[in-house]
Amino acid sequence: MTSISYKPLSHSITILICAITEHKELIRGDKLVLRGLKFHGYHGVKQEERKLGQKFLIDVDAWMDLRAAGTSDHLSDTISYTAIYAIVKEVVEGPPKNLLESVAHLIASTILSRYSQISTVRVQVGKPHVAVHGPVDYLGVEIIRYRNADL
Repeated sequence: MTSISYKPLSHSITILICAITEHKELIRGDKLVLRGLKFHGYHGVKQEERKLGQKFLIDVDAWMDLRAAGTSDHLSDTISYTAIYAIVKEVVEGPPKNLLESVAHLIASTILSRYSQISTVRVQVGKPHVAVHGPVDYLGVEIIRYRNADL
């Protein structure tokens, strides 16, 4: 959900945008955004999932202060999207997990452990090909992990 507040002062408008999770947690600030990452992996509890594998869809938000990078225009003042992409690829294409919750947790905890600049990470893991009776885009999990909380 996006919250937008307007403060009309003469002709200027101030816009505040923040993310509110379903648990009513407020996450503010800058973030790196990776959407629609697709990998083939062997996660799942069913034998055929572990033998044949399947496609997984991943979204990642990584909250960090991007002001220095915005001012300097230097990659050294931020974290490269490709570094986060590589972590997701390593986990999804790596050793199989039974649960999507484990896949998401490993992605989040790896990102937080490798990059101290990141304060919060949101990971969504989806399976587009699931055995349910009815049309779906995907089924999956979404987790949020904070640097100052136990992983």
